[in-house]
Order: sequence, then structure tokens, then C-alpha cells
Amino acid sequence: MDYQNRLHLIYLDTYKPHYLFLPIIRGINAESNEPNIFYLEFASKFRQLSIRQPKEPQMNTYIAPFPANRPRRLRRTDWMRDLVRENMLTPADFIWPIFVMEGTDAAEPVPSMPGVKRLTIDRAVLAANEAANLGIPVIALFPYTPVHLKTPDCEEAYNPDNLVNMATRAIKASVPDIGIMLDVALDPYNSNGHDGIVQDGVVLNDETLMVLERQALCHADAGADILGPSDMMDGRIGVIRRALEQNDFPDVVIMAYSAKFSSAYYGPFRDAVGATGALTGDKSTYQMDAGNSDEAMRMIARDLSEGADMVMVKPGQPYLDICQRVNTEFNAPTFAYQVSGEYAMIEAASANGWVDRDKIIVESLMAFKRAGCSGILTYYAFEIAEKLAKPY
Repeated sequence: MDYQNRLHLIYLDTYKPHYLFLPIIRGINAESNEPNIFYLEFASKFRQLSIRQPKEPQMNTYIAPFPANRPRRLRRTDWMRDLVRENMLTPADFIWPIFVMEGTDAAEPVPSMPGVKRLTIDRAVLAANEAANLGIPVIALFPYTPVHLKTPDCEEAYNPDNLVNMATRAIKASVPDIGIMLDVALDPYNSNGHDGIVQDGVVLNDETLMVLERQALCHADAGADILGPSDMMDGRIGVIRRALEQNDFPDVVIMAYSAKFSSAYYGPFRDAVGATGALTGDKSTYQMDAGNSDEAMRMIARDLSEGADMVMVKPGQPYLDICQRVNTEFNAPTFAYQVSGEYAMIEAASANGWVDRDKIIVESLMAFKRAGCSGILTYYAFEIAEKLAKPY
């Protein structure tokens, strides 16, 4: 057959006639004896030109016609739905974020995150014990740093006796088998609220790397099992990995916040760590643009190549497409952070009676598993682990 004579224009759909696809034959596939077809895409007003291959055909499935096939048979009872469920939640899927503050035997509510509290170190130790008993494998500690310790050079970030380092040592002494994750970023210690060193209104990349290296080593020395660089500076994973190797911390895991987007969902977190009033400007010069997914893949590839063991997508639910792409394209341990804004919206909607709180929490967490995530950082970790621990 003369495939060259089969060239014709195909409209993408009737509602977008300005998008045209032109199939171009590039030889015959030796295995299938079918033409290798590429599509030349003429974008709106012919401004862009790109080549893309057609989607691979989906695997054949064999489904009997109705009435032999009645899918509702498998949805009829609770036990049957449990039996055929494709994705499950367990306590081992969760990392539980805990905010640590100064003081003794005290807990302080975070106003913008109903149900979440800042804990003194002794209370954090108790919380870690309870988490371990429920089967939660990792807790993530974040500091509520006093204002007088926040400076432009962020020296408190690498103070061996800062809040998270002291909390790490105390928790490890009491609950040695629970994992501890510490954030590597400067915003809780920066008087201007940014994740890096600021000079004349510009966040400096290379100067920040030197501080992040000291902070990472300080956290590793305190006993952190996982470091989570969330700063989004260029080159920080390579710098941190080399420093860990050279200073006898080869087993410390790096969970890179590789796909961290500049987002409006972070507001309540900044309240929780006391950074709300400090931030000047925004973080769009180093956090990713919400419109970019291919860039996210490049950032994942870069961080894995520099020594990251696991990667993070943040925020979570608005970026499920990114989670799924990372899992599919890299097959690396992929985590999502159900961030403070996601949490606050669920709490606000449920407080107004607009949604079923218990059901929407589980549904939102299940979405991450369905998208291919290995685990989830969520403020609901303890609550859901507690419910999962109860018998039917």
C-alpha cells in the first residue's frame, strides 16, 4: 500500500478548528510492518511547531457484554468492595508533620489550622511515642522559631541546639525506631521569610548553598534519618549529598522537594512556623511556576542525578498529574505533601457542614495513592492511623 497517498489533514475537534494535525510517514516498522507515523502539529495561528508521536494503544481487555457483565456485582457489599479495592491506606503510608516550640509541657493551637498544635519538645516526644505505637513510620519536625533568633544570615539554621535538633535528640532517646525527617530550608530562621539568603531584594543561590550545607550536617549530626531540602535552590542536592558522604553520614536519606511549586496553598504553614509577617515579596524566583509539568520532570531528573533517594511533589492534590508522571517516568519513591492550605480548606468546609469531613479526608488521601505516591506528608496522619488501628 502506498502510505504516502494517505496523508490528510485531521481536525482535533470541531470546537478547536485552529489546531491541525498532519500525519507524516517516516518509513515502515520492521516488526509490525506498519508505518511509523509522527504528527506534525500546527498550533494556534501557526505560531508553534512540534513533532509528537501518537499514543500507544491500550492493552486489550476482555469484558463480557451486559448482562453477563454486571460491574455492580463487585460493589454490592462492604466486604466485596474491600476485597477488590485497588489501592489501600495504611499507617505506613504517612509522614506526620509536627510543629515544635519553646517551653515545657505546653501545646498552642495554630489558628489557621484547626486541630493542629505547636508542641513543646516534651510534648513532641509523647506524640512521637503515640505515632510509633500506631505504626506511623516517620515524623517531620518544623520549628516555631522565636522572632529574636531570626536573622538575615540565618545562623539559627545551623545551631546544634536549635529547636528541631534538640527535639530530634530527645525523640531518638525515647523512640529510637521512629524515623525523623528534618526540613533543609532557611525560611523558619530568616528575618525576611525567604528560603535563602537575601541581598538587595534578590535571593542568592550559591551563598545560600553554603548555609544549607551547614544546616544539613547539623541535622544529620542531631540524628535526623531523612533530610528534606525544600529550598529549591539550584544545585543543593549535590552539595548536601557530597557533604554527607565526606562527613561520615552516608546512610542519611535525602527526600528532595524537587517539584515544589510557588503556591497560595502555603499560607497556614507560614502561620504555623511564624513566618507570615516576615515574608517580603514572593518565592516565584525559585519555586516552580504552576503551569509547568515538563519542568517538574527536569527538576526530578536533576535531583535524582545529584543524589536524592526520594522525591517530593508539593502541594499535593492540585498537582496529582505531576505525582503520576513522576511515578511513571522515574519509578522512584515519590511522596506528596498535603499542605496546610489543603488541610485548612477541608476543615473550613466541614466546619460549615458543606462536606462530610471523615469521608473527604480519606478520599483526598486515597487520591495520592491512586496517583502512584509511595507516601503522603499529611496533618491527618495521626487521626487516620488511629482510625485504621480500630477493628471493624
